[in-house]
Parts: sequence; C-alpha cells; structure tokens
Amino acid sequence: MSVLVLGGAGYIGSHAVYQLIDQGEEVVVIDNLQTGHQEAVHPNAQFYQGDIRDAAFLHNVFAQESIDAVIHFAANSLVGESMEKPLEYFDNNVYGTQVLLKAMVEHKIKHVVFSSTAATYGEPESVPITEMMRTEPTSTYGETKLTMEKLMKWTAQAHGISFVSLRYFNVAGARETAEIGEDHQPETHLIPIILQAALGQRNQVTIFGDDYDTPDGTCIRDYVHIEDLIEAHLLALNYLRTGGDSNIFNLGSNQGFSVKEMIETARTVTGKEIPAVIGERRAGDPSILIASSDKAMQVLGWNPRRTLIEQIMADAWNWHSKHSSGYRKVVEK
Repeated sequence: MSVLVLGGAGYIGSHAVYQLIDQGEEVVVIDNLQTGHQEAVHPNAQFYQGDIRDAAFLHNVFAQESIDAVIHFAANSLVGESMEKPLEYFDNNVYGTQVLLKAMVEHKIKHVVFSSTAATYGEPESVPITEMMRTEPTSTYGETKLTMEKLMKWTAQAHGISFVSLRYFNVAGARETAEIGEDHQPETHLIPIILQAALGQRNQVTIFGDDYDTPDGTCIRDYVHIEDLIEAHLLALNYLRTGGDSNIFNLGSNQGFSVKEMIETARTVTGKEIPAVIGERRAGDPSILIASSDKAMQVLGWNPRRTLIEQIMADAWNWHSKHSSGYRKVVEK
C-alpha cells in the first residue's frame, strides 16, 4: 500500500516524501506545480502532475495506485494574498478538499493527515495556544483552513474516514543534508527572506510593523524545524492506521522569537550584516503566536529534537548558501 502526498513538490510536502521513503513507505505524489518544484520530488516517488480540483484526474490516480492513506498539503497559503483574493483561496483550498474527500469516500480510503495552521486561531486570547481555544481567523487563509477541518469532521462522521489535523506554527529549516529546502517565488517567509539579504539577493529585510504589543514591538512567532514537523505527520499517520480517533494537534516549539530576534540570530549564524528597515503592518498579522504542543507530545509521542533557533537557522542557511537560486540551479546543472 502507498501513501498519497498531495502537494509533495512543495517545501513541506517534499520533506514529508523524503521521510516517508526513509521509513520504507511507498509514496505517490500529486502536485500541480503552481508553487512546487518537480526537482524537489524524491526520485523514488511516483509523481502525477495535476490539480486536486480535477475529479477525473484524482479518480484516475486512485484507480491506478493502491493507496491506504493521504497526507494533504495542497493549498494556497499566503495570508496577505488571501485577503486580496478570497474567492481564489476558497476555490483552491476548500473546493479542492471537497473534491478530495469525495474521491476518498468513493475509493474507500479511510485515513487523512491534514496540514492546517495556527491561523485558524486568529488573535489568541492568551499564549501559549492550546487546541481548546476558540478559532476566530483574522485572514481568509485561516478561514479556509478552518473550513477544510470542518469538511473533514463531518465527512468523517458520515463516512467513517479518520483524520488528524495538524495546526502548524512557523515552519523553518531544511533537510540536514540539503538535498531539498525552501524555495518560493516570490518568497514571503521570514527566514528565507532574511537569508536572501545575507546572500546579497535583497538590499534589506523589511520588518512589517514595530508597534505591536511585544517587548521589542515586532511580531513574535513560534518556529518549528521542518524535520521535527514531518516526524509528527508520520506519527499521526501511524496513530490513524492503528485505530486512533480523529483529532487536532498543534505543532510548535512552545517558545517564541520576535522578527528582530530572528534577524539577529541570522547575523550570528551567517556572519553577514543583513540590513533591516521598518515598514507598514500587514493585514491579518496577530502580534504573538506561540503553541502549546503538549497534546501532540502526549497523544502522538512527538518529541521535537531540533528546537534551538540557531540550528533551525543554520540548516536553512546550509540549503540557501548551497542553492542560492533555489531549484533553478539544480535544473541548470
């Protein structure tokens, strides 16, 4: 039996594929390559290029492959863009998940691990954030992810599918051996942007607002290493395969760092100056997001081991310094 990884050519999905294959799993990848890179797909995975909103395409993949579980990373995920293009986000994220779940029901596939987000909480009442706190998204992106969770909940109840939804905080770093890493066009994630400035690919880093209610005025976020994050997905998959009930878990590091602190860490790790300037706030950005991941640790047995922010930054720098043009450099060789 195979695991189907949706969005397996993306940053997080490609790391999941590598770890699954490391563990001896057969892996099938679907990606429309809108934001993913075919070069990031593990050579031993079976790759299909297509869109999960295409029901006939999905049916064909399920008919050809022997799949027992799905890991769902396929979604548009930019907070700012989601505020400008809400209809596109609902179409791709929510409708795509609806088509997926219908296909899973038709093909009797019972397990799905879902890539959700801390954006489902919106501006939290307190930190650290637990899974019991209210969900009031402040962005279209967060709203679509929450709606996707609800689609899974009611489909699970009606059709016997079991799901785990993993609400991420900020994912960062890269595979230690640097075969794969983070490469978005355009780049919107803080650590790659900082490292692009370290490489001289940007003149400076723009800090979006310095008047938040935090010690240094800049947003505080919880960063989790990509490899620790993926280990939680594999634990969630095993949890479902061994009869675990549908559930929701936060994945973070239980600690927060401000934008200014991240820039300082990068200066230390890279030895570069990294100029920074203050810009306007972005719509939909909460001031502080820090996870409580206690539930994932207790129920799934998750034990993140790469929690030092210096290690997360160093592994990211290892990828970026060796692949300064991202996957385009791989293609040109």
